[in-house]
Amino acid sequence: MKYPYYIVDVFSAEAFGGNQLAVLPEATGISAAGMQKIAREFNFAETSFVFPADDKTTSARVRIFTPQFEVDFAGHPTVGTACALVYGGQLSGPDIILGENVGPISVRIDRSGELLSGTLTTTAPLEQPASKPDQNALAELLSLDKADVSDGFFAGAGFNFCYAHLASRDAVDRARIDIQPWRDHFADSWSPHIYLFSGEMADGAELYARMFAPAAGIDEDPATGSAVVALVGVAALRSRTPASRFALSVLQGVHMGRHSTMSASADLDSGALTSLSVGGATCLVATGEMEVGDKWLE
Repeated sequence: MKYPYYIVDVFSAEAFGGNQLAVLPEATGISAAGMQKIAREFNFAETSFVFPADDKTTSARVRIFTPQFEVDFAGHPTVGTACALVYGGQLSGPDIILGENVGPISVRIDRSGELLSGTLTTTAPLEQPASKPDQNALAELLSLDKADVSDGFFAGAGFNFCYAHLASRDAVDRARIDIQPWRDHFADSWSPHIYLFSGEMADGAELYARMFAPAAGIDEDPATGSAVVALVGVAALRSRTPASRFALSVLQGVHMGRHSTMSASADLDSGALTSLSVGGATCLVATGEMEVGDKWLE
C-alpha cells in the first residue's frame, strides 16, 4: 500500500539546515512494527506518523519514532509535524493541538510569505532528580579536560536529558563522545542522552549546543527541541527572576553543518513554572510516496 510522506527541515529558515524530519500524514493501517521499520529506513533522528484525532480537543494523533524506539514526546517532530500538515493542507492552523503519548501539545503556526514557523507549548512538569552526573565522568565521556566542564545536571519535561554545561563554545566544538565511559557511567543513568552547551543561563542569552544520543541510535542531533524545553525551565528557576517570562535562544547543529536556531521561553507565576515553549522556522524540502508491504500493516 502506498503512503505519502513529507520531509521537512525543522528550526531552519533555509532548506538543508536544521533537523530533518519525515512525516507520514496519513498513517492509518501501519503497525507499530511497521512504523519502527519506516523510521529506520529514513534514519533521521525521528519520524512522525499522523492519525485521525482521538477526540474533539485535538487536531490529530501523532506517534514519534527514533531509529531505535518510540518516544512519548520530542520537540522538533512536534513543531515539524504541525508545520508539515499545514504545508500539505491537512490542517490550517494557526493553533494546532497534537495528541502525543504524553498528552495534548499545542503548536502555534506563524507564516512569513511561504515560510512557516511553529512554537510548541507544554505544561508538562519539569523533572529534576536529586542526583547529578559526575563532572569528571562527563569530561571523560566528552574527551575533554576537567576544566572544560562547568556543571552537570539531569532534567526533563516529557523527555529526559543529561546536561553538560561547558566553559566555552570551543569546548563544545572539541567534544567527542567516548563510548566506553558512556557505557560505564551514563547508559543506565537517569538519562543516557547527553546535551552539551556553553553560554550564560541568563534571560535573553544565546546558548551554543550539541547533543549525542547513542541509546537512540543518534550519533549527533542537529536540533533538540525537547532538550531546550527543559533547559529553559532549569535556567528560569535558577535565575529566580521576578519576571513572568524568561527567554533563551539556542544555536545547535553548527558543527555538523546543519545550523539550527531555536527560541525558547518559560512562563512563570510567583516564581513557579506554568508553561515551557520552543519554536523556530520549518522548511518543506520534499514530498513522495512510500510502498509499505502487507507484513507491516495491521
